Amino acid sequence: MDVEAVRTFVTVADEGQIQLAAQELGVTQQAASKRIAVLERQLGVRLFTRTPHGVRLTLDGQAFLPHAKAVVRAVEKAAAAVRPGRRPLRVDVMGTRVSVAGLVQDFHGARPDVPLDVVATKGDGRAVLAAVRDGRVDAGFWARRVPSLPPGVCSTRVYDEPMVLVTGTGHALADADAVSPADLVGHRILMPDLAEGSEWAAYYAELAATFGLDIDTSGPSFGADYLLRTVADAADVATFMGPRTPLAYPAGLALRTVPLHRPTPVYPHSLLWRDDNPHPGLTALREYLLARYEGPRGADHWVPKWA
Repeated sequence: MDVEAVRTFVTVADEGQIQLAAQELGVTQQAASKRIAVLERQLGVRLFTRTPHGVRLTLDGQAFLPHAKAVVRAVEKAAAAVRPGRRPLRVDVMGTRVSVAGLVQDFHGARPDVPLDVVATKGDGRAVLAAVRDGRVDAGFWARRVPSLPPGVCSTRVYDEPMVLVTGTGHALADADAVSPADLVGHRILMPDLAEGSEWAAYYAELAATFGLDIDTSGPSFGADYLLRTVADAADVATFMGPRTPLAYPAGLALRTVPLHRPTPVYPHSLLWRDDNPHPGLTALREYLLARYEGPRGADHWVPKWA
């Protein structure tokens, strides 16, 4: 059943004249009459009788009218639900205790008028890319490693996350004001369960190869809290994290965060979105992130070659 034919029937019933209904719908009187005729043939009943002053509903038309109005209301409600800006902007942050989640929190604080639906796939960047490509989310974050994106998917770099060294109070480097990657040679850096093929595994593999570091990826991952407890209790183990990852340390841990410099390893985050997505909140998010992105800093920062 043609929804526009049903809408035309409702409008004709309300106006009492096909000509007035056609004007309201923005179609010709002939087109409106044709829609009614097609609808009557489909239903197998007459919906209107002609009078000198217009049209009048038949008994069948009167029976059909409340249901037809319900159909029109349902269609209008369905269209409104997906109208750009009416539904929340769905953003994948991969994990709620990572730096990009903090970026989206900052955006929400600056633009509380933009409704958000924040999700965390806890997968790798390719899972986020697939979600953006398939339209399951409006935007997502990834340290992009692929040379080309699927048709219709765009990306731009929005945040370079500086790495810091995290140690317990008994570690040899715990009291240093800052260290360079070269100072870490011979020290065990614990980064457990880096998924093979993931962008973060590739990042730390290249970081280790570039500076000759011992980055231990063995063992299962029980989450950031467990990792930080392990580091806090050991004098010979440290780890890398961003200054906002996690956004809060577990209570009661004695930890040190030591800046890395000469150069500072940074983790490059890109925002992914579809170029045919008209959601106004997406434009607002991109503009917010890009306005605050300082851009690459050359020799002061280290990023992997694929970035």
